[in-house]
Amino acid sequence: MSWNKRWISFRTIWLKEVRRILRIWPQTLLPPVITMSLYFVIFGKMIGSRVGEMGGVPYMQFIVPGLIMMAIITNSYSNVVSSFFSAKFTASIEELLVSPVSKHAILMGYISGGIFRGLAIGLIVSIVALFFTDLGIEHLFVTVFTVLGTSTLFSLGGFINAVFARSFDDISIIPSFVLTPLTYLGGVFYSMENLSPFWQNISLLNPIVYMVNSFRYGILGYSDVNVWYSMAAIYRLLNNGSRVRL
Repeated sequence: MSWNKRWISFRTIWLKEVRRILRIWPQTLLPPVITMSLYFVIFGKMIGSRVGEMGGVPYMQFIVPGLIMMAIITNSYSNVVSSFFSAKFTASIEELLVSPVSKHAILMGYISGGIFRGLAIGLIVSIVALFFTDLGIEHLFVTVFTVLGTSTLFSLGGFINAVFARSFDDISIIPSFVLTPLTYLGGVFYSMENLSPFWQNISLLNPIVYMVNSFRYGILGYSDVNVWYSMAAIYRLLNNGSRVRL
């Protein structure tokens, strides 16, 4: 298949995903924004005033990068896993598989849809966060690399989950029992400096710790772990995930 045909195939699938996200925006874009706004109010304003500073900045400002990253992770993952599994469930994916469409185009089309939703949610949540605290970008390259790498990585994870899932229950197991615990224990709401040495070492086994801290470093210039190790960890995970075959 020529590159032009592959591009048309990829663009068609990606546009389908984007239009689906925008068409049902009350389900895809609005709920995460409401959820993050509640986090800002409860943890940032109510609890944050009691906590004071963390990592040398007000607690509200400290948790915002983590909450943005949490929104990107969950929405990039959920978009691909729900969309691709729905195509499997309705057997519409069979039409793509028997058509002269490159499997790489199918993979990249769905992954790009997940990236679009993750970035869109991240942008909207960032705008909402500006009503609660001041935000800036201390290190642009680190910020962009972390956002794109993390969104791509979890879009791939959602695709893998959808490929092997046999029922709608199967696509909820990973988010409920793996993704959510790792995210909440990934340093979103606290600094690893507050943990004992033992739990600090245990936390270093959590890949989301590196993503959250890398993004926090890009926004605030503060990180609990070496930012270069964080970026290397994201790249390594992304490189392993890119070997997915349909």
